[in-house]
Amino acid sequence: SVLSRYENQITILSDYLEEFPETDEPVWILGRQHHLKADKSKLLLDISGRLWFTYRRKFSPIGGTGPSSDAGWGCMLRCGQMMLAQALICRHLGRDWQWEKHKKQPEEYHRILRCFLDRKDCCYSIHQMAQMGVGEGKSIGEWFGPNTVAQVLKKLALFDEWNSLAVYVSMDNTVVIEDIKKMCWFPPQSSSAAHSSTHLHRSALGRNKNTAGFCAGWKPLLLIIPLRLGINHINPVYIDAFKECFKMPQSLGALGGKPNNAYYFIGFLGNELIYLDPHTTQSFVDSEENGTVDDQSFHCQQAPHRMKIMNLDPSVALGFFCKEECDFDNWCSLVQK
Repeated sequence: SVLSRYENQITILSDYLEEFPETDEPVWILGRQHHLKADKSKLLLDISGRLWFTYRRKFSPIGGTGPSSDAGWGCMLRCGQMMLAQALICRHLGRDWQWEKHKKQPEEYHRILRCFLDRKDCCYSIHQMAQMGVGEGKSIGEWFGPNTVAQVLKKLALFDEWNSLAVYVSMDNTVVIEDIKKMCWFPPQSSSAAHSSTHLHRSALGRNKNTAGFCAGWKPLLLIIPLRLGINHINPVYIDAFKECFKMPQSLGALGGKPNNAYYFIGFLGNELIYLDPHTTQSFVDSEENGTVDDQSFHCQQAPHRMKIMNLDPSVALGFFCKEECDFDNWCSLVQK
């Protein structure tokens, strides 16, 4: 009965704000600026193009005997999937790639989507995430916080050869630049080798090859920074800096929400956050025989949700994606500013 209550849940929140107001203020979505008055349709296209993961039902039971729906407990896992999916789209298709309904999509897009289908053999499925969470002290069906999801994604990325991501989760609000450089360069370079890049020449694949013949290069970086922006409520002193993160070209938004109610925050307008909401239960979708996925239910095509920043729970996790080393260097200088 508890599950069926969740199955039919349609989120109607007191702070759910439907239509965008008429305003001259810019809207920021994952590092891109939009102007409502000039081009609202472009803004809505940018939002609906993000991959949207929600509760699902009727998938094969997790672990063989576990739940076959994540309704009521999987919202933070779905938000983690959305942040990671945005990183993979930036990695393979670029931030400016756009999804359009009924339009043929590139093969990489379908391959990214297949990573997240609700099957035990998909690398970032709800099955894999829930089972990897057991090692983080979370039993299957238990609610995750932002930090736990970050740790689970970090572990799962180690088994994902195609996307070949380096996932760094900062501890104690600190990003150690040297640790990231070591993690992202492959094969690992000694500091002297890192500075003597004159010995490297560009190979046809766009990777650096040195005279010994092995490939060296920068592994694309998914950087997740769990933060606590206050004790019981968000401290207003953090608001401007939090908003600034959504303006950075490397932005993947933020994971957060309210106690036991997770959202994927992708931008802001004034003092309102714009988010994708996983609290809708849809049926399990599998890939077709040719490998494509019927993707209509993986894009939110209604007006995006908004909430006042002051209503945010102080526990959040920021996400950033740095495809090349220069993106990371640029991010470091933006943060120091």
